[in-house]
Amino acid sequence: MVVIRRVVEKDVERLATLMKEYIVDFYHQPEPPRKEIVSHIELVLADPSKGVQYVAEEQNRLLGFATIYVTFSTLKLKKTAILNDLYVLPMNRGNKVGEKLFQSCETYVKEHDLVGLSWETATENEVAQNFYKKMGGEKSRWLHYEK
Repeated sequence: MVVIRRVVEKDVERLATLMKEYIVDFYHQPEPPRKEIVSHIELVLADPSKGVQYVAEEQNRLLGFATIYVTFSTLKLKKTAILNDLYVLPMNRGNKVGEKLFQSCETYVKEHDLVGLSWETATENEVAQNFYKKMGGEKSRWLHYEK
């Protein structure tokens, strides 16, 4: 049975491995030093006001993770959440693991009285776009820029 729970200290090393796969294998980004991944996980773990990470676990094996960062919305004058990461190992996709992770993030937003949850995905990632649509997400009227 798949269990969704918040990350705890004992998860750091296993989650770092999963995050490396997400960064390098899935998004084809340069491999960051492992100690930077570990430090990032520990930063969020040490200060829940910054956000939260969830893992999906089955039989002591991590199947996926989600990361929420807390920020502010000037337009709503309240705290809001950004779902920065939602990743499920390829062999576990289609088994509702992503849905369970997403629902945990929605619960976090409600329980912490945040104004909403926003996220983004690559324009070519149609699988994720269909998933988010299924989860009730709507495309924003805002454009995303980066430099």
